[in-house]
Amino acid sequence: MGETSQTAPADWYSGESRWRQERAGVFARSWHFLGHASAWPGPSSYVAETLAGYPIVVVRDGSGGFRGFHNVCRHRAGPLTDTASGVCEKSELVCRYHGWRYALDGRLKTARDFGAAGDFDVRDFSLFPVRVESWRGLVFAALDEKAGALGDLLAPLDRALGESDWSGHHIAGTRRHHLKCNWKTYVENYLEGYHIPILHPGLDAELDTPRYSVRVEGRVIWNDAPAKVKDAIYGGFFAWVWPNIAFNVYQTGLMIERMSPIGGEGTRLDYLYLMPPGHELSVETLALSDAVANEDKWIVERVQENLNAGVYARGRLSPKHESGVGAFQAMVRAALDRLD
Repeated sequence: MGETSQTAPADWYSGESRWRQERAGVFARSWHFLGHASAWPGPSSYVAETLAGYPIVVVRDGSGGFRGFHNVCRHRAGPLTDTASGVCEKSELVCRYHGWRYALDGRLKTARDFGAAGDFDVRDFSLFPVRVESWRGLVFAALDEKAGALGDLLAPLDRALGESDWSGHHIAGTRRHHLKCNWKTYVENYLEGYHIPILHPGLDAELDTPRYSVRVEGRVIWNDAPAKVKDAIYGGFFAWVWPNIAFNVYQTGLMIERMSPIGGEGTRLDYLYLMPPGHELSVETLALSDAVANEDKWIVERVQENLNAGVYARGRLSPKHESGVGAFQAMVRAALDRLD
Protein backbone atom coordinates (compact mmCIF):
# COMPACT_ATOMS: atom_id res chain seq x y z
CA MET A 1 0.00 0.00 0.00
CA GLY A 2 1.69 3.23 -1.16
CA GLU A 3 1.95 6.47 0.75
CA THR A 4 -0.55 8.20 -1.56
CA SER A 5 -3.23 5.54 -0.91
CA GLN A 6 -3.14 6.08 2.84
CA THR A 7 -3.95 9.13 4.87
CA ALA A 8 -1.16 10.66 6.90
CA PRO A 9 -0.91 9.34 10.47
CA ALA A 10 -2.91 11.10 13.17
CA ASP A 11 0.18 12.49 14.90
CA TRP A 12 0.98 14.45 11.71
CA TYR A 13 -1.66 16.98 12.76
CA SER A 14 -0.42 18.08 16.17
CA GLY A 15 2.66 18.84 18.22
CA GLU A 16 4.84 21.90 18.58
CA SER A 17 7.96 20.01 17.44
CA ARG A 18 6.33 19.15 14.12
CA TRP A 19 5.05 22.70 13.80
CA ARG A 20 8.57 24.10 14.24
CA GLN A 21 9.79 21.80 11.46
CA GLU A 22 7.00 22.94 9.15
CA ARG A 23 7.62 26.57 9.97
CA ALA A 24 11.26 26.20 8.87
CA GLY A 25 10.82 23.67 6.06
CA VAL A 26 7.52 24.82 4.52
CA PHE A 27 6.69 28.42 5.36
CA ALA A 28 10.14 29.99 5.59
CA ARG A 29 10.83 28.72 2.06
CA SER A 30 7.51 29.53 0.39
CA TRP A 31 5.68 32.44 -1.20
CA HIS A 32 2.88 34.04 0.81
CA PHE A 33 -0.03 36.10 -0.45
CA LEU A 34 -0.15 39.53 1.21
CA GLY A 35 -2.91 41.48 -0.51
CA HIS A 36 -4.12 43.49 -3.46
CA ALA A 37 -1.77 46.23 -4.65
CA SER A 38 -4.41 48.86 -3.81
CA ALA A 39 -3.71 48.20 -0.11
CA TRP A 40 -0.51 50.24 -0.71
CA PRO A 41 -2.10 53.43 -2.12
CA GLY A 42 1.07 55.47 -2.55
CA PRO A 43 4.75 55.97 -1.72
CA SER A 44 5.69 55.25 1.92
CA SER A 45 2.50 53.25 2.54
CA TYR A 46 3.04 49.96 4.35
CA VAL A 47 1.30 46.74 5.29
CA ALA A 48 2.51 44.71 8.28
CA GLU A 49 1.74 40.99 8.57
CA THR A 50 2.81 37.93 10.49
CA LEU A 51 3.46 34.91 8.27
CA ALA A 52 3.67 31.61 10.17
CA GLY A 53 5.18 33.44 13.13
CA TYR A 54 7.49 35.65 11.06
CA PRO A 55 6.56 39.37 11.39
CA ILE A 56 7.20 41.31 8.18
CA VAL A 57 6.50 44.76 6.78
CA VAL A 58 6.18 45.67 3.10
CA VAL A 59 6.41 49.29 1.91
CA ARG A 60 6.02 51.15 -1.36
CA ASP A 61 9.18 53.04 -2.19
CA GLY A 62 9.45 56.35 -4.03
CA SER A 63 9.36 54.67 -7.45
CA GLY A 64 6.12 52.81 -6.66
CA GLY A 65 7.82 49.45 -6.21
CA PHE A 66 7.65 47.19 -3.17
CA ARG A 67 10.29 46.60 -0.49
CA GLY A 68 9.93 43.97 2.20
CA PHE A 69 11.68 43.42 5.52
CA HIS A 70 11.38 41.39 8.66
CA ASN A 71 9.54 43.68 11.06
CA VAL A 72 12.39 43.41 13.55
CA CYS A 73 14.72 46.23 14.52
CA ARG A 74 18.41 45.29 14.44
CA HIS A 75 18.97 46.86 17.87
CA ARG A 76 16.93 44.78 20.32
CA ALA A 77 14.22 43.29 18.13
CA GLY A 78 11.60 46.00 18.53
CA PRO A 79 8.77 46.31 15.96
CA LEU A 80 8.95 48.91 13.21
CA THR A 81 5.18 49.42 13.05
CA ASP A 82 2.35 49.53 15.57
CA THR A 83 -0.56 49.23 13.12
CA ALA A 84 -1.47 46.74 10.40
CA SER A 85 -1.16 49.40 7.70
CA GLY A 86 -0.37 53.07 7.35
CA VAL A 87 2.11 55.58 5.95
CA CYS A 88 5.73 55.92 7.05
CA GLU A 89 6.35 59.42 8.34
CA LYS A 90 9.25 61.16 6.60
CA SER A 91 9.62 58.05 4.39
CA GLU A 92 11.28 56.17 7.23
CA LEU A 93 10.60 53.04 9.25
CA VAL A 94 11.11 53.89 12.91
CA CYS A 95 11.52 51.32 15.68
CA ARG A 96 8.69 51.63 18.19
CA TYR A 97 11.01 50.58 21.02
CA HIS A 98 14.10 52.82 20.90
CA GLY A 99 13.57 54.98 17.82
CA TRP A 100 16.19 53.64 15.41
CA ARG A 101 15.35 55.05 11.96
CA TYR A 102 15.61 53.15 8.68
CA ALA A 103 15.32 54.29 5.05
CA LEU A 104 12.73 52.53 2.92
CA ASP A 105 15.51 50.49 1.30
CA GLY A 106 16.30 49.02 4.73
CA ARG A 107 19.45 51.01 5.50
CA LEU A 108 19.91 52.13 9.11
CA LYS A 109 20.00 55.94 8.99
CA THR A 110 20.12 56.86 12.67
CA ALA A 111 20.64 55.00 15.93
CA ARG A 112 18.98 57.57 18.17
CA ASP A 113 21.11 58.87 21.08
CA PHE A 114 23.24 55.73 20.98
CA GLY A 115 26.47 57.13 22.36
CA ALA A 116 30.06 56.64 21.26
CA ALA A 117 30.98 53.12 20.15
CA GLY A 118 34.15 52.79 18.11
CA ASP A 119 33.16 49.46 16.52
CA PHE A 120 29.59 50.48 15.60
CA ASP A 121 28.94 51.08 11.90
CA VAL A 122 25.36 51.77 10.75
CA ARG A 123 26.13 50.02 7.45
CA ASP A 124 26.30 46.71 9.33
CA PHE A 125 22.76 47.01 10.73
CA SER A 126 20.39 47.19 7.79
CA LEU A 127 17.02 45.47 8.13
CA PHE A 128 16.77 41.81 7.17
CA PRO A 129 15.22 41.76 3.67
CA VAL A 130 12.17 39.86 2.44
CA ARG A 131 11.53 39.17 -1.25
CA VAL A 132 8.41 40.88 -2.64
CA GLU A 133 6.83 40.51 -6.08
CA SER A 134 3.52 41.47 -7.65
CA TRP A 135 1.46 39.34 -10.05
CA ARG A 136 -1.78 40.38 -11.77
CA GLY A 137 -2.36 43.09 -9.18
CA LEU A 138 -1.59 40.83 -6.20
CA VAL A 139 1.39 41.15 -3.85
CA PHE A 140 3.39 38.19 -2.54
CA ALA A 141 6.32 37.84 -0.16
CA ALA A 142 8.93 35.13 0.43
CA LEU A 143 11.24 34.98 3.40
CA ASP A 144 14.34 33.62 1.66
CA GLU A 145 15.87 32.64 -1.67
CA LYS A 146 14.94 28.97 -1.33
CA ALA A 147 11.34 29.81 -2.24
CA GLY A 148 12.25 29.70 -5.95
CA ALA A 149 10.65 31.98 -8.52
CA LEU A 150 7.09 33.21 -8.00
CA GLY A 151 6.50 32.95 -11.74
CA ASP A 152 7.36 29.25 -11.71
CA LEU A 153 4.94 28.60 -8.84
CA LEU A 154 2.07 30.45 -10.54
CA ALA A 155 2.76 29.28 -14.10
CA PRO A 156 -0.25 26.88 -14.13
CA LEU A 157 -2.51 29.79 -13.18
CA ASP A 158 -0.94 31.99 -15.85
CA ARG A 159 -1.68 29.40 -18.51
CA ALA A 160 -5.30 29.01 -17.38
CA LEU A 161 -6.09 32.71 -16.88
CA GLY A 162 -4.72 34.05 -20.14
CA GLU A 163 -5.09 37.83 -20.28
CA SER A 164 -7.12 38.12 -17.09
CA ASP A 165 -5.76 40.73 -14.74
CA TRP A 166 -6.99 41.83 -11.35
CA SER A 167 -4.98 45.06 -11.09
CA GLY A 168 -8.07 47.16 -11.74
CA HIS A 169 -10.25 45.25 -9.28
CA HIS A 170 -11.09 46.78 -5.93
CA ILE A 171 -11.27 45.29 -2.45
CA ALA A 172 -14.98 44.68 -1.94
CA GLY A 173 -14.79 42.99 1.46
CA THR A 174 -12.79 40.91 3.90
CA ARG A 175 -13.51 38.14 6.37
CA ARG A 176 -11.44 36.42 9.06
CA HIS A 177 -12.22 33.03 10.59
CA HIS A 178 -10.39 31.34 13.47
CA LEU A 179 -10.32 27.54 13.54
CA LYS A 180 -9.24 25.18 16.30
CA CYS A 181 -7.40 22.77 14.05
CA ASN A 182 -4.01 22.11 12.51
CA TRP A 183 -3.48 23.98 9.24
CA LYS A 184 -3.11 20.70 7.32
CA THR A 185 -6.48 19.49 8.60
CA TYR A 186 -8.10 22.50 6.96
CA VAL A 187 -6.05 22.41 3.75
CA GLU A 188 -6.96 18.76 3.18
CA ASN A 189 -10.63 19.61 3.65
CA TYR A 190 -10.30 22.35 1.03
CA LEU A 191 -8.63 20.02 -1.47
CA GLU A 192 -11.50 17.59 -1.96
CA GLY A 193 -15.13 17.88 -2.98
CA TYR A 194 -16.05 14.47 -1.60
CA HIS A 195 -17.71 16.08 1.42
CA ILE A 196 -19.71 18.76 -0.44
CA PRO A 197 -23.00 16.82 -0.80
CA ILE A 198 -22.87 15.94 2.91
CA LEU A 199 -21.78 19.22 4.50
CA HIS A 200 -22.51 22.08 2.09
CA PRO A 201 -26.14 22.07 0.94
CA GLY A 202 -25.96 25.61 -0.43
CA LEU A 203 -22.82 24.91 -2.43
CA ASP A 204 -24.13 21.52 -3.54
CA ALA A 205 -27.23 23.24 -4.94
CA GLU A 206 -24.97 25.34 -7.21
CA LEU A 207 -22.37 22.82 -8.34
CA ASP A 208 -22.66 19.70 -10.47
CA THR A 209 -20.84 17.68 -7.82
CA PRO A 210 -20.96 14.34 -9.73
CA ARG A 211 -18.70 16.08 -12.27
CA TYR A 212 -16.40 17.58 -9.62
CA SER A 213 -12.79 16.71 -10.48
CA VAL A 214 -9.33 17.28 -9.04
CA ARG A 215 -6.10 17.70 -10.98
CA VAL A 216 -2.55 18.47 -9.90
CA GLU A 217 -0.28 20.71 -11.96
CA GLY A 218 3.07 21.47 -10.39
CA ARG A 219 2.30 22.89 -6.95
CA VAL A 220 -1.18 24.01 -7.96
CA ILE A 221 -4.17 21.78 -7.22
CA TRP A 222 -7.29 22.51 -9.24
CA ASN A 223 -10.79 21.67 -8.10
CA ASP A 224 -12.99 21.90 -11.17
CA ALA A 225 -16.67 22.12 -10.34
CA PRO A 226 -19.09 22.97 -13.16
CA ALA A 227 -22.13 25.01 -12.19
CA LYS A 228 -25.49 23.31 -12.60
CA VAL A 229 -27.61 26.47 -12.41
CA LYS A 230 -27.47 29.48 -14.74
CA ASP A 231 -27.12 32.12 -12.01
CA ALA A 232 -24.56 30.27 -9.85
CA ILE A 233 -22.35 32.41 -7.65
CA TYR A 234 -19.23 30.30 -8.11
CA GLY A 235 -17.45 30.43 -11.44
CA GLY A 236 -16.52 26.81 -11.85
CA PHE A 237 -13.10 26.29 -10.28
CA PHE A 238 -11.10 26.60 -7.11
CA ALA A 239 -7.30 26.68 -7.33
CA TRP A 240 -5.04 25.99 -4.37
CA VAL A 241 -1.38 27.09 -4.50
CA TRP A 242 1.35 25.68 -2.27
CA PRO A 243 1.46 25.96 0.67
CA ASN A 244 -1.64 27.87 1.82
CA ILE A 245 -3.21 30.12 -0.83
CA ALA A 246 -6.53 29.53 -2.58
CA PHE A 247 -8.29 31.29 -5.45
CA ASN A 248 -12.08 30.93 -5.41
CA VAL A 249 -13.40 32.27 -8.69
CA TYR A 250 -16.92 33.66 -8.87
CA GLN A 251 -19.00 34.47 -11.94
CA THR A 252 -18.08 38.08 -11.08
CA GLY A 253 -14.82 38.65 -9.22
CA LEU A 254 -13.04 36.29 -6.89
CA MET A 255 -12.13 35.56 -3.29
CA ILE A 256 -8.52 34.89 -2.31
CA GLU A 257 -8.05 32.81 0.81
CA ARG A 258 -4.94 32.58 2.98
CA MET A 259 -4.76 29.66 5.40
CA SER A 260 -2.40 30.80 8.14
CA PRO A 261 -1.13 28.33 10.74
CA ILE A 262 -1.22 29.54 14.34
CA GLY A 263 1.06 27.10 16.12
CA GLY A 264 0.38 23.38 16.01
CA GLU A 265 -3.40 23.40 16.42
CA GLY A 266 -4.73 26.75 15.28
CA THR A 267 -5.52 28.15 11.84
CA ARG A 268 -6.63 31.59 10.70
CA LEU A 269 -8.45 32.07 7.43
CA ASP A 270 -8.22 35.49 5.79
CA TYR A 271 -10.64 36.08 2.90
CA LEU A 272 -10.12 38.96 0.47
CA TYR A 273 -12.98 39.61 -1.95
CA LEU A 274 -12.04 41.42 -5.19
CA MET A 275 -14.57 42.80 -7.66
CA PRO A 276 -14.12 44.50 -11.05
CA PRO A 277 -15.00 48.18 -11.52
CA GLY A 278 -18.71 48.82 -11.24
CA HIS A 279 -19.41 45.68 -9.23
CA GLU A 280 -19.81 45.20 -5.49
CA LEU A 281 -19.92 42.08 -3.37
CA SER A 282 -23.49 40.86 -3.33
CA VAL A 283 -25.36 39.89 -0.19
CA GLU A 284 -25.95 36.45 -1.70
CA THR A 285 -22.26 35.86 -2.43
CA LEU A 286 -21.20 36.83 1.06
CA ALA A 287 -23.96 34.74 2.65
CA LEU A 288 -22.93 31.61 0.72
CA SER A 289 -19.26 32.22 1.48
CA ASP A 290 -20.01 32.60 5.21
CA ALA A 291 -22.20 29.50 5.24
CA VAL A 292 -19.52 27.34 3.61
CA ALA A 293 -16.86 28.72 5.98
CA ASN A 294 -18.98 27.95 9.06
CA GLU A 295 -19.76 24.44 7.82
CA ASP A 296 -16.06 23.79 7.20
CA LYS A 297 -15.15 25.21 10.60
CA TRP A 298 -17.54 22.81 12.31
CA ILE A 299 -16.22 19.71 10.56
CA VAL A 300 -12.47 20.42 10.71
CA GLU A 301 -12.66 21.16 14.43
CA ARG A 302 -14.51 17.86 15.00
CA VAL A 303 -11.92 16.03 12.87
CA GLN A 304 -9.10 17.62 14.88
CA GLU A 305 -10.70 16.48 18.13
CA ASN A 306 -10.91 12.94 16.76
CA LEU A 307 -7.33 12.99 15.51
CA ASN A 308 -6.25 13.95 19.03
CA ALA A 309 -8.42 11.34 20.76
CA GLY A 310 -5.96 8.49 20.29
CA VAL A 311 -8.34 6.07 18.55
CA TYR A 312 -7.72 6.79 14.85
CA ALA A 313 -4.25 6.03 13.46
CA ARG A 314 -4.63 6.40 9.69
CA GLY A 315 -7.13 5.63 6.95
CA ARG A 316 -7.43 5.44 3.15
CA LEU A 317 -7.63 8.10 0.45
CA SER A 318 -10.27 7.85 -2.26
CA PRO A 319 -8.59 7.46 -5.68
CA LYS A 320 -11.61 9.18 -7.22
CA HIS A 321 -11.92 12.18 -4.93
CA GLU A 322 -8.78 12.67 -2.83
CA SER A 323 -5.82 12.77 -5.21
CA GLY A 324 -5.32 16.41 -4.21
CA VAL A 325 -5.02 15.42 -0.56
CA GLY A 326 -2.40 12.82 -1.45
CA ALA A 327 -0.46 15.33 -3.55
CA PHE A 328 -0.50 17.87 -0.72
CA GLN A 329 0.79 15.33 1.77
CA ALA A 330 3.61 14.44 -0.64
CA MET A 331 4.52 18.14 -0.96
CA VAL A 332 4.74 18.52 2.82
CA ARG A 333 6.90 15.39 3.15
CA ALA A 334 9.23 16.60 0.41
CA ALA A 335 9.60 20.03 2.03
CA LEU A 336 10.47 18.48 5.39
CA ASP A 337 12.89 16.01 3.80
CA ARG A 338 14.87 18.98 2.47
CA LEU A 339 15.54 20.06 6.05
CA ASP A 340 17.72 16.99 6.58
